[in-house]
Amino acid sequence: MVRRLRFNGTDSKNGACPAIHEDLDSGEIIVQGKPLTDPEDLARLQHFGPEDAAVAVPRELLVNHGPKEMERVPRLIGLEEFGRLFETFEHSAWHLETRGGYASDREDGGYAEFLATGTAPMDLESDWCRNIRRQTGGGKYVGRVRVVDNPPTEGQSFLLSYARCNAATGEDVRNLWREDAERAHLPAEDFWLFDSRLVAILRFDDEDVFHDVEVITEPAEVLRYCQVRDAAVHAAVPYDQFAARLSTRK
Repeated sequence: MVRRLRFNGTDSKNGACPAIHEDLDSGEIIVQGKPLTDPEDLARLQHFGPEDAAVAVPRELLVNHGPKEMERVPRLIGLEEFGRLFETFEHSAWHLETRGGYASDREDGGYAEFLATGTAPMDLESDWCRNIRRQTGGGKYVGRVRVVDNPPTEGQSFLLSYARCNAATGEDVRNLWREDAERAHLPAEDFWLFDSRLVAILRFDDEDVFHDVEVITEPAEVLRYCQVRDAAVHAAVPYDQFAARLSTRK
C-alpha cells in the first residue's frame, strides 16, 4: 500500500535534497539526502545490512525538521478558547479547507436555502461576520483557500456560493482543484494559521462533525504550515474567478 507521506521540511535553497518526510501511519521518518556510495565508507558503517541504504545530510536538517519527541502529545483546546483566537490575533489569520463538506454547514438554515435556490444567503450581521469586518477594517489580513473536488461536492458548491459573504467581510477567499492541491503537496487537513506563529488544526470525525482543536507552536512545525500556506495561495485563484471557470466547464 502506498505510504501516506507528509513533507516536514528542507534546508535546501534550490529545491533539491536534503529533506525529511514522515509516514503519517507508522510514524517512521524518511530522510532524503545524498547517497553514501564509497565502498570504504560503507564498510565502516556498523549494523549496515545488505538491503540498507545510507545518505548524508546536514546536521541542521535533523535539528530543524526532525521530530523533537518520541511520541507527539497533542495540545488540545476547547471551542471557546479557539474562538478567542479570532479576536486576539495581531496581524494575520489564514485557513486551509480540504474537506468535501462540513456538518455545521448542513445544519445551517442557509444550506437549505442554497439547495432550493442555488444561492447561499448573506448574513453580514452574524457574530462571525461582524468580528471579521472589525479585524480587516483595522488593517489585519484574513484569508482562506478552499480545495474543491472535480466535480464539486454539494458542500463545496455551497461554500463557493457563500464565499460572497466571506469576501464582503474583507477576507481574501481563494479556491483550487484537489488535483492542483496534490501537485502542490498540500496536506489533506484543515487548519488555521495565526500570525505565522500558532497553528490550530481542526479535527473532525467521519461524519464531518468538528469536535476539537490541536494547537501547535513549535517553530519548525509552524514554519512547515507557513510553507503550506504560501504554496496554497500561489496555486489558488480568487473565488469569483474560480466560480466563473467552473460555470464554463458545465
